[in-house]
Amino acid sequence: MKPIIGISIGDINGVGPEILLQTLTDNRILDLLTPVIFGSSKVLAFYKKILPENNLQIFGIKDFNTINPKQVNVFNCWDEEVDIQPGVETAAAGKCAVRALQVAAQCLKDGQIHGLVTMPIHKNNTQTNDFKYTGHTPFLKDKFAAKDVLMLMVTQNLKVALLSEHVPVSDIAKYVTKENIISKVNLLQQSLIKDFGIAKPKIAVLGLNPHAGDGGLIGKEEKEIIKPTIDELQAKGSKIFGPYAADGFFARHHDENFDAVLAMYHDQGLIPFKSFDKEQGVNYTAGLNVVRTSPDHGTAFDIAGKGIANTSSFLEALFTCVDIIHQRSEYKTYTDNPLRRGSGAQLIKKTKSREDKVE
Repeated sequence: MKPIIGISIGDINGVGPEILLQTLTDNRILDLLTPVIFGSSKVLAFYKKILPENNLQIFGIKDFNTINPKQVNVFNCWDEEVDIQPGVETAAAGKCAVRALQVAAQCLKDGQIHGLVTMPIHKNNTQTNDFKYTGHTPFLKDKFAAKDVLMLMVTQNLKVALLSEHVPVSDIAKYVTKENIISKVNLLQQSLIKDFGIAKPKIAVLGLNPHAGDGGLIGKEEKEIIKPTIDELQAKGSKIFGPYAADGFFARHHDENFDAVLAMYHDQGLIPFKSFDKEQGVNYTAGLNVVRTSPDHGTAFDIAGKGIANTSSFLEALFTCVDIIHQRSEYKTYTDNPLRRGSGAQLIKKTKSREDKVE
């Protein structure tokens, strides 16, 4: 199956449109997926003029009955003219970004596309009475009525999940609860099994405080909340370990002994991740009944319209979206087989589990 992948255009004054044009000129991508950009043909035409060497041909559609599997399709989400100002944060650009995201998400919900890749939006110009979300993840959680979701940053060799996401540093400790840790660990385990084909995932949990609390001398969360919760999960058979001091954990490459890492807050996980990802990281929303990925960078207004934005992360987001769609299909086929029921995912084709490495 060649899946239909929707791509929301993101902020039209950011690097999203030009990254789409630069990446999708490679016709080999069309052998793997059918892309549908949710945005505006006029916006893409504007950026083609300032990227004179780009010769991408796009195919405008108004409904999915006319989709062309051999071309890059554009689903026009608005008809009116919009003032495009590369590198400038404007209310109009924010409105367009939200509109493209909402239409793409609805098409995903209706099954017209098989997966969604979201290009970067800006938090300041997307905030309205109709869109009060701090980013894509909470919006998608509400849109698909998920009980909980998990922000999971992915590369081929490193996966970092976040206990808390876009919250003030002063509020981080409020999210370090037994219930939240159990929910996020369960989501992470299930995603590693179903979405990434890791039969027996091994997960590291980081501490909240410096030195993982130093036995309670520098904060009580590790001793009173995190460690007891890890012990409880271990008693139920989960391969969960920690809490580890975050600085030494990554500095000594202990992440190589695990299939994924659960960080307590945004920067604790994202700083090492972005230091190691070589601009090929992917933001994946685990916990949804659909597949959504995103490049792990922002709108990059400072370089927008200059044709120098790195396309690697978007390309990885495309491939990861397709891979997860196929992996979920294989997992469902396997578990639906009545001769194999009860055996779970023990024979999933991939063998990435690091269960035999030193704990």
